[in-house]
Amino acid sequence: MPIRAFVLVTTKPGTSEEIVRARTIRGVKIANSVFGRFDAVIMVEAKDSRELSKIVYEMMEKMPHITRTETLISLFYPAE
Repeated sequence: MPIRAFVLVTTKPGTSEEIVRARTIRGVKIANSVFGRFDAVIMVEAKDSRELSKIVYEMMEKMPHITRTETLISLFYPAE
């Protein structure tokens, strides 16, 4: 079963809309800028924790405006 995670992202001021570019990264299913404590939320699906780690690091490399991330790994989600 794949891993689903939600990556909460903080960006430099005025750059959160650029997060939609994360949608082009393999494994990223949803990428939205949001209001609140974080600037964006990204949903990622990966085959295992190693792949999840690679996706998050690739995202940070491609988007230099990201200053902080917090990853929440889903414990359970229904099959689609």
